[in-house]
Amino acid sequence: MAAPRTWSTPTDVVNRLKRRWDNGDFLRMFAAGEEWVPLGIPLRSPTASDLSTRFGEVQEWVSQWREVDQRLLRVETKTVGGRIIGTNELPGRVWIDSYDQLWSLLRRTSDVRRFTELLHATQTLAPGPAGWMIAKPLEALSFDRVWDKLITTVLWIDNHATRDMYVRQVDVPGVDTKFIEGHRKILGLLLDHHLPAHRIDPAYPHSEFTSRYRFRRKPGYVRFRWLGSHEGFSELAVRVDELATRPLPVSTVFVVENDVTYLAFPPVEDSVVVFGGGYALSQLEPLSWLSERELVYWGDIDTHGFAILDRLRAKFGHVRSMLMDRATLLAHEDQWVRESAPVNAHLRSLHPDEATLYNDLVEDALGTAVRLEQERVSYSALQGATR
Repeated sequence: MAAPRTWSTPTDVVNRLKRRWDNGDFLRMFAAGEEWVPLGIPLRSPTASDLSTRFGEVQEWVSQWREVDQRLLRVETKTVGGRIIGTNELPGRVWIDSYDQLWSLLRRTSDVRRFTELLHATQTLAPGPAGWMIAKPLEALSFDRVWDKLITTVLWIDNHATRDMYVRQVDVPGVDTKFIEGHRKILGLLLDHHLPAHRIDPAYPHSEFTSRYRFRRKPGYVRFRWLGSHEGFSELAVRVDELATRPLPVSTVFVVENDVTYLAFPPVEDSVVVFGGGYALSQLEPLSWLSERELVYWGDIDTHGFAILDRLRAKFGHVRSMLMDRATLLAHEDQWVRESAPVNAHLRSLHPDEATLYNDLVEDALGTAVRLEQERVSYSALQGATR
């Protein structure tokens, strides 16, 4: 036997309207200044058959609608029945006749009042962000407690920020770098709608706030040790942009990935060793004078190690690898570990012997995800390679 047909209740209607509120439809219409058109919602109501077989239930259902506040929902009736059971006037449709009626029904009057205050203030100060508010009213309303700070920050950046300025220098009462970091997405959306195009770098997403809005980025640093005789500091970390204009007075530059290996690297006259830091060695790319030095890279023998070598060689075609060959790998078989997340990319800058070994690693020709970490290579092998 089929389940009895359900009839629309006042709660069903309110829930339906809440879904449209949650989608932002109603507040978007209101914010855009659209005139309210009375909204009619048809009800699933009893049939003539229901009147004859479920009359008591019909009476209870009708009583629910009689209790509805007509100032919030205007109930329109329809005639149901006929000669056999007689005619009855039953709720058939409800109407919402105004925005105010809707806000009261959904208990959103205070939210709408607050949004209206924020919108009017923003339209005066920042018309661009105000346009975004109209398109995304609920998203804007979710930031109502900090909205004043957000708009003040946007205006300050527009009026004062320069390319020589760090984000830390944004000087707005109650706003610090943690506030900006925590609100960089919404600030980015507002700035996108306020700043002229030349003040925004679309190559960077909102998450890279500093670069997208052309603030001064934190400098990169290169850490290196003198391997030969040298007066003064034995080890330095210097800014990349400064090192780019001050070539080091050595003939050979070694680049390694492991911190302890970097510190224990054996003496080599007229040389330095640079701590590469994995893929972060892209910081070496601005050092054009490396093209005039013997450049030696030593990384892990695994797929990522060769990918880093390939990337470095794409910039400096003369770089040679050290201890990244098949003989070194096979000589340390008892030190192999498993690479957790191998890469499988086409590496164009590898030399033939490097490419062959890389392909064997990718295809597990020597074992599953074989990896020989730099720090597991014997120190005597390192000494021999640097003599």
